[in-house]
Amino acid sequence: MDIALAVNRQPGRLWAFLQFPLTRVVIAVVALTVFIGVIQIGAKAAGVVPHSTVGVVVAVLIILGTLLTYIAFVRVIECRRVAELGFARAAPESGAGFVVGALLFSITMLVLFAIGVVDISLDGGWQALGYPLLDALIAAVTEEVLMRGVLFRIIEASLGSWIALVFSAALFGALHAFNPGATLTSSIAIALEAGVLLAAVFMLTRRLWMVIGLHAAWNFTEGGVFGASVSGGDAHGMLASHFHGSDVLTGGAFGPEASIVAVVVCLGAGVAFLWLARRRGNFVRPFWSRRTA
Repeated sequence: MDIALAVNRQPGRLWAFLQFPLTRVVIAVVALTVFIGVIQIGAKAAGVVPHSTVGVVVAVLIILGTLLTYIAFVRVIECRRVAELGFARAAPESGAGFVVGALLFSITMLVLFAIGVVDISLDGGWQALGYPLLDALIAAVTEEVLMRGVLFRIIEASLGSWIALVFSAALFGALHAFNPGATLTSSIAIALEAGVLLAAVFMLTRRLWMVIGLHAAWNFTEGGVFGASVSGGDAHGMLASHFHGSDVLTGGAFGPEASIVAVVVCLGAGVAFLWLARRRGNFVRPFWSRRTA
């Protein structure tokens, strides 16, 4: 159970309720959602423009506040040290994740370019990289803390790795169904490529840093470098990518994340990380299997 980052159980009925898996999920999700929502509503009420000096400060507050809220939840409710955010491994693991994420998206674009469904030209140059990087970091930190740090981890500790993997991947895809240009195909693509890959990386490292780095790099390379739509959102980057041809290949209005090429590339990487996690003995059995073992 150490690899599942199990809670330090406390005596008493109140603690039994607070540390019940579903209760912990609700507490963590509500705490994180309220914090992020208050910051965003306050910034909007104050007329803060996202890509501005004050907007950068707000973005940094969201990133740091998300991490601190999660740390407080783990320390207070789960009564344990926050091993999944151990700062000793933060730089090397987030850096490794960034390299992997950038490489995976670059391979996707290379394949799309090779089969002739995208034209790439110079656009904003190096100056266009700053804000997309910040946007990518916000999305990576908030989504990974919620999806892998809270949902996947807590479900896995109770129901096992496979159920947690399937549930979190499906939910991750479903949540992207509300994005501009989303279709059933794009939601399935996100579930298969990102949902599986990111959970697999977390299972391998048992920390959030590499997952955050990979997620941030994928979004940044997609929007900031290649200027392609990120999950349906407009992007203006160093380059400009113009897609043409079948939506199955290009991803359509949602962007290349919904491309069959991205699914094959990322799902393949996800399977490889799952294999590595399995070899390391990092799969968690469901509670009923552990009791009968």
